[in-house]
Amino acid sequence: MTTVSEQRLARIFVEVADTLIDEFDLIEFLQMLADRAAGLIDTATVGLLLADEQNRLRFMAASDETTKLLELFQLQWQDGPCLDAFRTAEPVVNADLCTASARWPRFAPYATAAGFRSVHAFPLRLRSEVIGAMGVFGTGSTDLDDADVQIVQALADAAAIGLLQERTIRRSEVLTEQLQGALNSRIVIEQAKGAIAQAYHISVDAAFELIRAYARRTNRRLSDVARLVVTDLSSLPDLTTA
Repeated sequence: MTTVSEQRLARIFVEVADTLIDEFDLIEFLQMLADRAAGLIDTATVGLLLADEQNRLRFMAASDETTKLLELFQLQWQDGPCLDAFRTAEPVVNADLCTASARWPRFAPYATAAGFRSVHAFPLRLRSEVIGAMGVFGTGSTDLDDADVQIVQALADAAAIGLLQERTIRRSEVLTEQLQGALNSRIVIEQAKGAIAQAYHISVDAAFELIRAYARRTNRRLSDVARLVVTDLSSLPDLTTA
């Protein structure tokens, strides 16, 4: 990963820091973060969890559907690297899933059966405040050196700072209301992904990309487009047409 150009890294950090925009979309922001982080590391996917008002982690975004299931499995069984990173505020680095059954007795066998071989997890933190965790899952050998770890942790920290800054500046939006709204939107988005996948006979991942692309083309919020898919799919044009 250290071969990534400085210019590309700079662009990613600018994107992550740019939360002070009108109509800030939490779900789209976290999806962008998952996609950009996954693009930095070969054969890796990324999932993101955020803490709710009761400090319980909730699934928010993933770079693909399989990784979403990994994150949900961690939450269901309360076992896995993202929970460790969240609880300790320290990254979990270069964990070999084939030998991690003692550490994560439920998660490690499940992740290995799903085709993953390595995992890293990074807290989304600002000093002593931890608001979530980012999991990086490798299907091959994806060991990170010290420089790589610093880059990915810095990316997670920048995202945490941006989110906390956005929440502070927009004081009219209470944190719990914002997160609850994001959770509600996530449910609608999952329903929309299924509806598009069925309508176009494509994978759920491909369906999500069609929804996101249409939202961007029409300058709409991702959650608004998803809601339209669920409630009135016939009113939408062919989403495969750019």
